[in-house]
Order: sequence, then structure tokens, then C-alpha cells
Amino acid sequence: MRITRIETFLAPPRWMFVRVETEDGVVGWGEPVVEGRAEPVRAAVHVLAEYLLGADASRIEDHWQVMTKGGFYRGGPVLSSAVAGLDQALWDIKGKQLGVPVYQLLGGPVRERIRAYAWVGGDEPSAIREAIGAQLDAGFTAVKMNGCGRMSPVATRAEIRGVLERAAAARETLGDERDFGLDFHGRVSPANARRLLPLLAEYAPLFVEEPVLPEHTEVLADLVNASNVPLALGERLFSRREFLGPLRAGVAIVQPDISHAGGISELRRIAALAEIYGAQLAPHCPLGPVALAASLQVGFATPNLLIQEQSIGIHYNRGGEVLDYVADTEPFRFHDGHLLRTDRPGLGVEIDETAVRKADATGHAWRNPVWRHDDGSFAEW
Repeated sequence: MRITRIETFLAPPRWMFVRVETEDGVVGWGEPVVEGRAEPVRAAVHVLAEYLLGADASRIEDHWQVMTKGGFYRGGPVLSSAVAGLDQALWDIKGKQLGVPVYQLLGGPVRERIRAYAWVGGDEPSAIREAIGAQLDAGFTAVKMNGCGRMSPVATRAEIRGVLERAAAARETLGDERDFGLDFHGRVSPANARRLLPLLAEYAPLFVEEPVLPEHTEVLADLVNASNVPLALGERLFSRREFLGPLRAGVAIVQPDISHAGGISELRRIAALAEIYGAQLAPHCPLGPVALAASLQVGFATPNLLIQEQSIGIHYNRGGEVLDYVADTEPFRFHDGHLLRTDRPGLGVEIDETAVRKADATGHAWRNPVWRHDDGSFAEW
């Protein structure tokens, strides 16, 4: 099972895939990308490929150790995302080689289905009720939305009211039996988070995500104590070591991204660490089909999984969709807002290689928006 070829493909709207092939023709797929920085991740994948070409594909943990620690300078989103995609592909190969799903290699399944939530935007509050209603009609029992647009460092009363109006509209539309997550997206300063969290408690969100930027984790314990709203974070953390502080502070839900935080190998360790602190796993995944499939494999074998993010139909997807790159959409068919466990080998997804190669011929250069406050200064997107 020597690795003979590693290829990367840029696929609209903002994704990248890696294809790893062995000498006997087994192919594994991964999704290594930092949204808006795909090109440096692509370069990093091909640097790491120097460690893998000619090596035994089955030595997943050894490859992970070498890729993450073989360089004197370590870590960061570009390197960890490159490792993540290659790690996913190696697990895919091993599952296909043995004829079993990856979750069987992680200890076997602990559930038959995984609850998922759908995105409903939220940057503009006017269409929230209609958007949530459409997802309820599609069978979802949980949604997530942005809690605000750009926000002043010390918010006005109107800005605070806007967040509360979004939450009130969501709760009114959902009733008491269904859930919504509110994503602050790092747009909210610590001072504003302290004001908002107690006011949001009456609407009982499933969680408030990224209540502050990851560089402000020293205030998390204060925010945890500010209200009974569960706090969630992790899409911009890249190793179990980075999750340790937030877990000690009392964060209720961790949201590592399987395409950023070291792949399947590291995601399962982050989940185990969270379990020690009584925290739940809700993998971040506004990405493509390989990232979603890999997240599900971990989820089916993880006792403390809460819910799964997915980006089918998300408002960021312009110029490409999750299902555009799969040959069989059945693994991604929702059943009352859940994704079902299958026995398909590897990651359980069949990639349409023709579609991927065609997409790469066009490629993409997606960049996230740059926002500014009314005075012209930089604002968090």
C-alpha cells in the first residue's frame, strides 16, 4: 500500500480536495482548506507530500506525527489544514482497504443517526422567520444563524436590540421543542458579550458560538459565569492543546473543524478531551462533501456528539454546492433533520472525480469580505 500519487484540486465555491492514490489503485479523498487562503494550503499539502510519497499508507498515526512535528516550526491554520486533508485521505484508504467504514476503525458506532442543523443567515434580521420556516418544512429540528452584522466595540442600544430581536424571532418560530444556535462570529467584543449573554437567556439558544474572538479566551470563564447560555467555540482552534484552556473555563460545546484541526486523528482526540470536562462535540463544517463525510465518521463513534453542522444550501455557497461533487447523494439525504449511518467503506462518500477535475480547471480565488465601521476602521467579519 505504498503511496504513489498526491493531487490537489480547487473546487468552487471555496473548497479544495486532495486525492491520494496507492500503488494498487486504492484512492482516498480529503478536504484540506482554509477558506480564503486555499492557495497557501495547497502549497503546504505538496510540501507534506514529500513525507508520504513512497510510504506505507496504513501508518496513519506515524504520518500524522511526522507531518505535524517533523518541521522545527509547527502549527497554525495552514499547516494543520494541510495535515487534516491528508489525514482524512489516509483514513479513507484504510477503510476501503479493509472494506469497513472509518467509524468501525475508531471503535465502532455508538448511534444510528446524527442530528444536523441548517443555516438561516441572520446578517439581516428581516427574513429570519421565513428562512427558519423553510428549514422546518424540510424536516430540520435545529438551525443556526448569525447573531449580528458588524457591531461597534461598545454597542449601541439599537445594536443590542437587533441581536435580541433575532433571537426572539427564532424562538417564536421554532417553539419550545426545536433549537437554534446563535453565532457571534467573533464580531462581538468582550464588553458586548457580557451585556448580551444574560439578556439572551430567556430565549434559550442551544448555544452561542464564538462569543468572543479566539485571542480573547482569557475572558471565557467570566462569560461562562455571566449567564446560563451554553457557550461554543473552536472553528479557529487547531489542536487539542488550544482547546484545553476553553474547556477549563467551562465552555459547554467544542466545535473543531475536521479540515482545520488536524483531521480525523486530532478531532477524535479533541472529542475525548472534551468528554473529560463534560463538554459536547459539534463539529464545525461549512465546507464540502469530504469534510462532512469525515465529520460524520467521527460522530458515529463519539459518545459526546451533540449535533453536526453542514453546508448544503448555505448562503456562502455561490458557484458550487456540496452535492455537485458526489456521484451518489444518498449518504447526504436528510431524514427528519438527521443523517443516517451507512456501512459504506472508508469515509462513505463516492466523489465524482470528473466533476472535481472539471472544477479545478476553473478553480477559485475566494476571499472573505472585509468590513469597516462607519468611521472607516476595520470591523470583524
